[in-house]
Amino acid sequence: MDRLRAQCPWDAKQTHESLAPYLLEETYEALEALERRDMAGLREELGDVLLQVLFHARVAAERTDETGFTIDDVAAGIAAKLVRRHPHIFADVTVSGADEVKRNWDAIKAQERRAAGGGPVSALDGIPMGQPALSLAAQLQRRGSSLTRFACGSDPRVRAASLAPAALGGSDRGARPFSSRPRARRASRCPGTGLG
Repeated sequence: MDRLRAQCPWDAKQTHESLAPYLLEETYEALEALERRDMAGLREELGDVLLQVLFHARVAAERTDETGFTIDDVAAGIAAKLVRRHPHIFADVTVSGADEVKRNWDAIKAQERRAAGGGPVSALDGIPMGQPALSLAAQLQRRGSSLTRFACGSDPRVRAASLAPAALGGSDRGARPFSSRPRARRASRCPGTGLG
């Protein structure tokens, strides 16, 4: 990457902003290979995603202010995050199963957001609002579902009303992307990709 950045005119002029479309494109190509169950294609596309990570880290390493970072910083950050969010592996926490692991992960993530922001945590924190509509609906509904379970217990009428504006007399046009999420989940498929 260093050689490409130094010797290739195209690579040399790239910025985070100019590379952003390629990161998105390569991610979608990896998802398509996964959807086709093309494991050789998936391997290749994951390499292309990794190239984007390496490229962004190389661009960032050139900054001389406090915002610069290297690929080693990226790797160290994810390693530290995995250790923090797996206390049942790396500390003395006992879990009863995957559901408790997920609850612990979410709680640790919320603590990290609070610590980073220093203020109250919104239920929408950490959700990228620029993602495609169905993926956004899925993520919002997952987040809302966990909050609704917490706030409303297991009463299905309360949960259904909170997720169905038309049932309360409003238009359901804005809720349509959200209604595809439960159907996809029941079919064990991701609404944004169709993957099962």
